[in-house]
Amino acid sequence: MKSYLLATLALVASTSLAGAAGQKIDVVLNEGCMCCHEWISHMQAAGYTVTATELDYDAITARKKQLGIPEDAASCHTAMVGGYAIEGHVPAALVDRLLTEKPDAVGLAAPGMPSGSPGMGADASAEPFDVLLIGKDGTTRVFATVEPDRG
Repeated sequence: MKSYLLATLALVASTSLAGAAGQKIDVVLNEGCMCCHEWISHMQAAGYTVTATELDYDAITARKKQLGIPEDAASCHTAMVGGYAIEGHVPAALVDRLLTEKPDAVGLAAPGMPSGSPGMGADASAEPFDVLLIGKDGTTRVFATVEPDRG
């Protein structure tokens, strides 16, 4: 299963630049959050054109609620791309997959700040993490399980 997932992510990643080229993504992030800026760099490297706005905690929390992101799926930053919310350190390859498949959903979330996820640095002890698809009814299901970047 893991080798299949890695092969799938590698295939999606290989087409990432072609699929994302110039796609605009708007990010709101907590003021001064360096891991958010690292995730933004990850998205830019994948071909996305990023606009970032720093907000205080209350404003970003209100934005998450407005978009329909459940509290248990929250992370440190929220993005909008192609009509979908992207919550947290979701790999660019999975954003590409979302935009290709176009499910009827709010978007994707990598709850918390998973060690080894894009923007969170390489960590040899990091565990795989789930990226969730957020349904319009607020429910979530696993969209993909990601092997973290171990450096």
